[in-house]
Order: sequence, then C-alpha cells, then structure tokens
Amino acid sequence: MDKISTNSSDIDIGLIIDITLRQRTFKQDNMIFTLPPLPYAMDALEPAMSQQTIEYHYGKHLQTYVDNLNRLTEGTPYSDRSLEHLILTTTGPIFDNAAQVWNHTFFFDTLTPEPVRMPSELEFALTRDFGSVEEFKTRFKKAATEIFGSGWAWLAQDNAGRLHIIKESNAGNPMRAGYKPLLTIDVWEHAYYIDYRNRRGEFIDKCWELINWKRWQKECTRTC
Repeated sequence: MDKISTNSSDIDIGLIIDITLRQRTFKQDNMIFTLPPLPYAMDALEPAMSQQTIEYHYGKHLQTYVDNLNRLTEGTPYSDRSLEHLILTTTGPIFDNAAQVWNHTFFFDTLTPEPVRMPSELEFALTRDFGSVEEFKTRFKKAATEIFGSGWAWLAQDNAGRLHIIKESNAGNPMRAGYKPLLTIDVWEHAYYIDYRNRRGEFIDKCWELINWKRWQKECTRTC
C-alpha cells in the first residue's frame, strides 16, 4: 500500500520509542552525540556505491549532522534525550539534524557488501501487500524518483502489520505518523551524485543489490 508524505502530529511515543534502532547508542557517557560506526569498510560497497561516495556521505555529511545536533542541544534539556525522542517531539533545526542522524544511520545499517537472499516470510509479506516482490520494487522506485528535491523513500509497517511505501521530503521520518521504519533509500543528491550524477533511478536499482534483507526482517514486529 502506498502512502504520501506523513506529517501527523498524532504521535504514540510509547509505541514508537521501542524502535529497534534504540539498541544502538549514539552517545558517549557525557551524552554527546557521536558518529556511529560504519558496519563495513569504506570501499566494501563498490562498484554499486564508491568509496568516494561513502567518504563524503558518511564521513562528511553524516558527521556534519552529528556536529550540528551537538551544537544545537548543548546546554538545553534536549542534550540528554534520545534521537527517537527528538524526532518525535521537536521541530525545526533540532528535528532536522536528529532525524538526519537517525535516517542516515538506518540507511547505512541496512546495506551490506555480501549478497543476502530475501527470506520467504518477507516475500510473502511483500506479495500480500503489493502483489509481488517485483511490483513492490517498481512502486518503491517510482515513489523514490518522484520525490521532488531531497528526501527519503521508506518501507514502513503500521500497527496492524501491513506494509506501506512512504515518501518523505528533507529529513522526514514515518515514525512521526506512527509507522515503524523497515527500510529506506536516501534520495538526497549527496547519496548518489558522485557515482550516478542525476540518474536517481539507476542509483535505486543498484541499492537493491546491497540490501541486507535479513536485517530488514528483524525490524518487523509482527508475523508476516
């Protein structure tokens, strides 16, 4: 099921705050946000994603969001809050940078240099909600390429366990509308311009080769 960008203010914090990504820490003991470790070498995703792209995308862009978030929250009540809390309860620059740290980390964590076969449970869920795995990929690519300017394409799960394709602009995250993120592709130009120039669709096609479907399966909270 496809969804347009979601910006609902009806947020169930108790439901969303348990998101799986909370198992990762983004802070040291002094509660400073830090750059999360990359789960593979900088050149591990080549040729689909070059070392130069990772050096800029992860090493510079993500680091800038982390630095901005520390500067914006230092000395405020937000300095000891989790990224999820900031995403769900703030707006403006704090939200933008907190969401970008979370979104980028989630994106990098769902990629792998080793081919991973999609588990049968996921094939069933995608076929149930989109007609087939190929139809899901077609509709996801269409949503991602249609995002005007910068943003994120998401596969997310609702409270009933159904799957949805959601388009978000800028730093948008479907958690704010009560959905659980399962997979995302970054369509900000810095994610693909070095390797693909303006060929966003080609970049999306290559991303399918890098998805760690087993990790995607772990994000599900309900039986498919």
